[in-house]
Amino acid sequence: MSARNAPTAARAGRLALGGLLAGALAGCGIAPTDVIDAGVPASGVKAPGQPVSDVQLFFYGQSGLRSATRPTKTPAGPQSALDLLLAGPDHAERMRGLSSVLPKFSGPLTADTTEGRVQITLPSMRALNSAAMNQLVCTVANAQVPGHKPPGQVLVTLMDAQTRIGPMICGGNNAFPVIEPSPTGSPTPMP
Repeated sequence: MSARNAPTAARAGRLALGGLLAGALAGCGIAPTDVIDAGVPASGVKAPGQPVSDVQLFFYGQSGLRSATRPTKTPAGPQSALDLLLAGPDHAERMRGLSSVLPKFSGPLTADTTEGRVQITLPSMRALNSAAMNQLVCTVANAQVPGHKPPGQVLVTLMDAQTRIGPMICGGNNAFPVIEPSPTGSPTPMP
């Protein structure tokens, strides 16, 4: 073989090796699968400048509280997010192993908002445990709350006719009470 034909021979060898590998990988034993129903189809990339129209709902999975994002036609406020949460996980979310721990309430829940704050009024908080509070607080804090604060800065209060809990914030995947400092100028009592 001449030096002039060496590059052509090397290229032919690489092509043959590539063809051999492609043939070997094509028959590696992976069987074709049928179409699997996995929920809502992808909605594509949002156009620049368009508001985000997804809502985050919080349900429980095997490893604790998890968010589930659902597409909406318009940005969802706390009341809309709360209504979707109360309806429970959809088929795709249940297939992911998500469920709700919210009790059955004897009446409607309402979410009233002011800038950076949400107040959830319940018929009764008697059956409400900390896991259910996590679902409620994190869902409304991640909705479109007036003031456009990040979810971790939205103050959420839960109340019924006799009890008031909060304000609370959603820190990651849990609700935490807000610890407010004592007013300045007040002497701190010593034990």
